[in-house]
Amino acid sequence: MTYTPILPVSGYSGWAFLKRTMSTQKAAFDTQKNVAREEDYFRKKIGTISKADDLVNDRQLLKIALGAFGLDSDISNKFFIRKVLEDGTLKTDALANRLANKQYRKFSAAFGFGDFSTPSTKLSDFADKILAQYKDRQFEIAVGEQDDTMRLAMTAVRELLDLAKSSASDRTKWYTVLGNAPLRQVFETTYGLPSAFGALDVDRQVSVLQEKTRAAFGKDGFSQFSEEGVRENLVRRFLLSSEIASFSAAQSSASIALTLLQSQSQYS
Repeated sequence: MTYTPILPVSGYSGWAFLKRTMSTQKAAFDTQKNVAREEDYFRKKIGTISKADDLVNDRQLLKIALGAFGLDSDISNKFFIRKVLEDGTLKTDALANRLANKQYRKFSAAFGFGDFSTPSTKLSDFADKILAQYKDRQFEIAVGEQDDTMRLAMTAVRELLDLAKSSASDRTKWYTVLGNAPLRQVFETTYGLPSAFGALDVDRQVSVLQEKTRAAFGKDGFSQFSEEGVRENLVRRFLLSSEIASFSAAQSSASIALTLLQSQSQYS
C-alpha cells in the first residue's frame, strides 16, 4: 500500500502542520514495501559497482543514484549520465562543471568515478548517505503530488542551508540559485518577479535578487540563509505570495468568465 502524505490545509498553516508531523509521516513513508525493496537492493549491489558504466547499466541502482540528487528525469539519458560521471569534477572543463544545474556536479562528486582510482561506492557509509538523500527527495515528491508549493518549500529549506554553508562567493551562490529551478521559483514568487525577469542579463538578475533580498531581510549576504529563522521567514513569504498569486489568478478567471456570460446574454 502506498503512503500518501497528509496535508489537511494549504499555505503557511499547512506548512506548520507538515513540519509538526514530518518525522511521523516520513517514517511511515520510508517503511513502505517498495521503498524497503529499493533500499535492500541498493545496499546489496552498490558495493560491487566500480565504474560509471556499471551504474548506468543497472536501472534500479541508477534510479536511486539519480533520485538522490533530484535528477530522476535523466533515467533514460544513459550516455549523458555516463559522461557526467566519467568526467568527474576535478578538471575545470569537466561536463558537470559546465552545466547550469549544479546537482550534476554534486552527483558526479559523490560517486567519484572520474576523480579517484577507487570510487565512493566502495566506502562503507556510502549506501547510507545516498539512501538518506533518496528517501528525503522521494518524500518531497510525494508531498508535491498533494501540494507542489509545499514541495518547493521543503526543497528551499534543504538547498538554501547547503548553499549558504558552502565556501563559494555570494555572487556564485546567487548564480547557483538561478540555475536551480525550484530555488529560482521560490525567490521569483516570493519577490513577485514577472515572467520577463528571466529575459534579463544574468548579472542583472543577480543584482535584482540581491536588491530584493536586502529590502525583505535587511541585508543581501547569502550566508544569512544558514539561519533557520531567515529560511523560515523566506518560506512564509513564499507560501503567502503563492496563495495571493493563486487567488488573483482565480479572481481573474472568474472575472473573464462573468464578462463572457454577460456578453452572451446581450446577444441572446
